[in-house]
Formats: sequence, structure tokens, C-alpha cells
Amino acid sequence: MTLARPVTGFVADTISFSNVDGPGNRFVVFMQGCNFDCVACHNPQTIPGHQPLEGFDPHHLSVDELLDRIRRAAPFVRGITASGGEATQQPGFLRALFSAVKADPGLGRLTCFVDSNGAATAEVWDDLAPVMDGAMIDLKCLDPAVHLEMTGAPNDQVLASIEHLQQLGLLYEVRLLILAGVNDDIELLRRTAQWLAGVDPQMRIKLIGFRAHGARPHDPPLVEPTHEALLEIADLLRRVADFDICVV
Repeated sequence: MTLARPVTGFVADTISFSNVDGPGNRFVVFMQGCNFDCVACHNPQTIPGHQPLEGFDPHHLSVDELLDRIRRAAPFVRGITASGGEATQQPGFLRALFSAVKADPGLGRLTCFVDSNGAATAEVWDDLAPVMDGAMIDLKCLDPAVHLEMTGAPNDQVLASIEHLQQLGLLYEVRLLILAGVNDDIELLRRTAQWLAGVDPQMRIKLIGFRAHGARPHDPPLVEPTHEALLEIADLLRRVADFDICVV
């Protein structure tokens, strides 16, 4: 008799308690490997999928090993979030993890969310849909050329993911990272708001100002937007549609 091998994921790290990675306090699993190479990345050590940076030690964890960690935090959290890196690069592991959480009598109440750059196929989202409670998608830029400059990748899958997740009823939030002088052009933001309104005029949007602290070095240095500029952008978005906007 051949025993089934345990399903494992390549994990950069876990955090037992976070209140910025989805609704409520959450257990976060940071998956190793990303298909973007963002200029403003705060976790560049999680980008390589197979040869991590020197001094950084991601490791393979089984679903059962992660469940043990989640159980210790379970009394104090509302759910778990798979982040990264890019969590959808390991969809089979995510499905196995979320399925195990849903099936566990002590964990079944926890919601399962994905924090993603959106560069995943509809097939990936359809496979995760039965065991996923929601997804938070980063839209770095609506303009494909600017998006390519910011991430090293096109944005066609990102836009398609936003639309598809909305159709599935699983789009929890779209996150807009604002880099001063890069993707904060007023007309571009207006077109972004119009596109998002076409998907859902009451969409939940998190407006995030780039912060240099902890980000990878860049030459010339990337510029942080002021809080006042973020509030002006939020007002611009609200003039287009009845968005539910959070500014951070």
C-alpha cells in the first residue's frame, strides 16, 4: 500500500495576528514566490520561487503543520489570509489548506481570504471558489504601460480577475497603491474609478499611500504621497461612484 504524500506549500513566514490583512484579526500565511517584481515591494525576499535570497529561509510546510499553528491562534482570530509573495502561484496548496480549515470542527468558523496581485487565471479562482470566502486584489495601475513599469508584468489578468471575482461574489476589496509621480495622474485615476464603477459602483476600495520604510531600494527614490493627496484622490473616486473607501 502506497501512502499519499502530504500536500506541502513553500512558505515564507506566518503571522499569528494581523489586523491589516482582511476583515478582523487574522492568521496570515505568506507564500514564497511571486510573478510580479514590483518597484515598491516591501517583501522582495518573497519574490524568488526556488532560490531565495541569501540569509532568508522559507520552508516547505504541510497542511497539517500549518493547521497546528492556526489552532493555537484560532481563539483570537476571525480568519486566515494567504498572502505572499503571490499566494495564487500555489493554488493546489491553497485549496488543500482552505478545505482542511473548513472541514476542521475547531476551525470551520474561520473565513479564508486571499491577498493577491490578481495575476491568476479564471480557472485558479474557480478552483478556489468553493473553499474561499473572499479575495483582496491589488490594482497597481489601470494603464498597462505604467503597470508594466511598476511591476514588470502586464495587467490584463489583474483586470480580468477583478471582474471574475465580482461575478463569483468573492471580491472583498480592491487595493490601490499610490506612488507620487508614478500612478497618481488625475485623469488616470478618474479613468480607474470609472472602470471600477463599471464592475461595481459600491465596491470596497482601500487607498494605500506608498511608504518608503521597509521598501526595496530604488534609484531615484520613490516618493511618498501626502495624506492630503490621498484624501483628494478619495474625493475624486467618490465623485465617480458610491465606493466604500478606506484611506491608509
